Amino acid sequence: MKAVGLSMVAYLVMGAAPVTLPQPLSMALEGLRSARGQILICVTRDPDHFPDCTDDPDKRHFAIPASSDTVTLGQLTPGSYAIAIIHDENRNGRLDTFAGIPREGVGFSRNPVLRFGAPSFRSASFTISGAPVEQDIQLKYFL
Repeated sequence: MKAVGLSMVAYLVMGAAPVTLPQPLSMALEGLRSARGQILICVTRDPDHFPDCTDDPDKRHFAIPASSDTVTLGQLTPGSYAIAIIHDENRNGRLDTFAGIPREGVGFSRNPVLRFGAPSFRSASFTISGAPVEQDIQLKYFL
């Protein structure tokens, strides 16, 4: 047992990169206009599957009660991720729109400025590396 411990110390001292373990990810919702319905959450590390996680084999997709404040999203391996959320007030499992404008609340990690459509993965992405991460996501309602 001591030989294994000493060899690990020698490995780290000699400049080898330490193994980074999965870290906890959580998010807090701000600006929820009602407790009706549910919150749909997509967590992805693939820009091609942002913001809806469709066909992403590594996605984390959750549906939680709209009354939730802080949500634990699990342990994630190091890397870049982005979160997209929908306040699905009528519980139909999708974002309702009128003339392309969301009728339900939406929010994204890092709270990028929303113009026409969803933000890019790059503007919503954050890094998980060596410490727990919490994203405070501001919901936006347009109608």
